Amino acid sequence: MSSTHLVDGHILTLLRNGEEYFPRLVKAIDAATRTVYLETYIYAADTCGRQISQALQRAAKRGVMARLLLDGFGSAELPDEWVNELRGAGVEVLWYRPEIARFSLRRHRLRRLHRKLALVDERIAFVSGINIINDVPGGQIIAPRLDYSVEILGATTEQIHFVMRRLWTLVSWINFRRQRERVKLLTAYKNTEQHKVAFVLRDNLRHRRAIEHAYLKAIASARREIIIANAYFLPGQRFRHALLDAAKRGVRIVLLLQGQMEYRLQHFATRALYDELLRAGMEIHEYHASFMHAKVAVVDGYWATVGSSNIDPFSLWLAREANLVIRDAGFAESLRADLLQEIAHSAKLVSPSAWRERGVWMHFLMRISYTLVRLLTGIIGYARQQDNI
Repeated sequence: MSSTHLVDGHILTLLRNGEEYFPRLVKAIDAATRTVYLETYIYAADTCGRQISQALQRAAKRGVMARLLLDGFGSAELPDEWVNELRGAGVEVLWYRPEIARFSLRRHRLRRLHRKLALVDERIAFVSGINIINDVPGGQIIAPRLDYSVEILGATTEQIHFVMRRLWTLVSWINFRRQRERVKLLTAYKNTEQHKVAFVLRDNLRHRRAIEHAYLKAIASARREIIIANAYFLPGQRFRHALLDAAKRGVRIVLLLQGQMEYRLQHFATRALYDELLRAGMEIHEYHASFMHAKVAVVDGYWATVGSSNIDPFSLWLAREANLVIRDAGFAESLRADLLQEIAHSAKLVSPSAWRERGVWMHFLMRISYTLVRLLTGIIGYARQQDNI
């Protein structure tokens, strides 16, 4: 399904699932001559993890500066021997907020590195929702997770380089390394949302709500259609009201959401919103072919976003996220067509009439799940104090 588009001086290639993304990433790493930066939330000790690990080691042995930044919670199960092997080959590995007390309720626990970024020679970048993990979940599910990535060649890679190097330097500094690079942290990164290709961050400093604002602005300007495919969909009031206002204007709103039950609490909390959304006339389709891991949207066949940010409290309020926003009819139509194909062949429409027939017990389960998720977010993570990382 991969499609390539020339947008505002950039060459953008839309990649579907790991089966298209991982070979392109390995090819780019194998061609690296100077630098490789890679950030991921989950790095699994499986065949995919081995493939990427070997590519990084080959690069380091050629003299390429290869840097791997792992989230301390999402990648906590990566064996020490894997990390030691990478470091032994010359790959630099750092941990973002390493887990110490796994069951602690400390405020910072949910402030994770959730973005999935790669940059090779400051020239080729990947902005993705895809973790370093086997594409097919296994067990009874034989289809790959639905997810997307964008390969970028163009000026935006300079911004991505700044952002990735800055976080690497900050984490290094926190770990008492490379203190001589501390001065580089003083430079501010600026979002460029007015451009046709914009790299948009969510962090705990200057860009706390940048991704949410990008969505809200696009939804507010929608006139015909909004398609959102999101793995963990639990929007707050502002986001829901924006969608409801769009529906009142006559905008068709299509939501492709998780159908497979991956995390029970999140699953039932999301379903607590169905009543309100269905009453407003929105279409809800639940994806059942595999796990839904996509975090993408298309508005009016022109505005599109691909990246790591879910539409839930953890992504929009707590985690470090990165999305690409593209304003281009060709790119948006490619993503739209693929989403509509998945909706037609791999999802089930939630009928408003059938939904109203659910039992009292299910209603109670959904409401209590929604309340618990919101309460958990408030207690553990949603503190407004400044946070270095």
